[in-house]
Amino acid sequence: MALDHVETLECTLCGATYDPDQVIYTCPNHEGVAGILDVKYDYDVINDQFDAVLDGHISSQWKYQAFLPVDTSATPVTLEEGGTELLDAPQLSETLGVNVRIKNDGRNPTGCFKDRATSVAVTKAQHADQDVVTCASTGNAAASLAGYAARAGLDCRIFVPADAPEGKLVQPRVYGADVLAVAGSYDEAYDLSLAVTDAYGWYNRNAAINPFQIEGKRTVGHELAEQTREEVPDWVVFSMGDGCTIAGCWKGFQEFAELDYVDDTPQMLGVQPEGASAIHDAFHEHDEIDDVAETLADAVAVGRPRNTLKACRALEESGGTAVTISDNDILAAETLLGRTEGIYAEPAGAAPIAGIRAARERGIIADDESVVAVVTGFGLKDTAGAKRAVGEVTDIKPTLDDVAAHYGASDGGVEQVSGSEL
Repeated sequence: MALDHVETLECTLCGATYDPDQVIYTCPNHEGVAGILDVKYDYDVINDQFDAVLDGHISSQWKYQAFLPVDTSATPVTLEEGGTELLDAPQLSETLGVNVRIKNDGRNPTGCFKDRATSVAVTKAQHADQDVVTCASTGNAAASLAGYAARAGLDCRIFVPADAPEGKLVQPRVYGADVLAVAGSYDEAYDLSLAVTDAYGWYNRNAAINPFQIEGKRTVGHELAEQTREEVPDWVVFSMGDGCTIAGCWKGFQEFAELDYVDDTPQMLGVQPEGASAIHDAFHEHDEIDDVAETLADAVAVGRPRNTLKACRALEESGGTAVTISDNDILAAETLLGRTEGIYAEPAGAAPIAGIRAARERGIIADDESVVAVVTGFGLKDTAGAKRAVGEVTDIKPTLDDVAAHYGASDGGVEQVSGSEL
């Protein structure tokens, strides 16, 4: 095994360390899954191995393989994830009253940000001669893991809450995964996936506990650091579910700054629905934190986030903060992003846009600051949610009269024949 650049796995609670070559998920010194592990690196080794040119050309996240916790002899299991463009958003910026750019990670191979983490997990599982991979999911991680398991030739078994969007459950089945709908919440499906992992020894991809998942996610921080080297944004905005996505981005961006690849770092803004706000509430030290998740943004419908500590640490270290928004705000943001910039995001992917609007209204983001919003999932993942925002299609007869009744009479170019069919 050759993991010379990985020093250890360190418990975020007690500081206990573990061999990174072993399959271990959390620190056994703590009850349940509280002892989340953090991957620690030898950055001198990484700096020596990383010889890529930071020119903004990123074909995939594996440009940063020197930073990823995989054996140097492992063959990456990849579908060319990462390398998503950073897009200007002039119409959206005008509407929100602040300079906004969009990193659209809904363009990843299975349509979501989670492909970054899954590629690393399945690479490690395959290299460790694992035969079966598993996870709990509200849909996106299920599809992502199923796709990459198919690519690697591994069996895939997924646990989802019974109310997960049907569209998200078709995709992993097309990839050949077993999808088991659990009569309960995401948190109950999650707990069952952990019990199954212990009982059967399957490799668990759950990003909240698998210490290597966040390491794949941090490539978005590397990419943003490279893409904004000339003008680092004041804010980077994510929706938050388990908390590992925003934590991963911060870790990646911070690494590039500490290695002097970039001169500055952004503030992180975490956005959660009002009905699933546990990380927000913990960050703002609310006395009561509700562990029930009720939101249409299923990808972040997490009542008991396992990476609250890492997420809050990212917010604090970056000088950022967290805001909550309503489900109606999310639906409005989904249509706003679509009609201004032609980007179709699922509800959780559009939540950062609602978060920017809320942060502007609350004086958190100033007029002269710059913002990058990361869209984490493609809209076709959840068409039912979008339908609530846009309503039904308009029915007409196949006549020009019906078109004229809707838009007014034509001012020329087509001869009007009253009542004629087209």
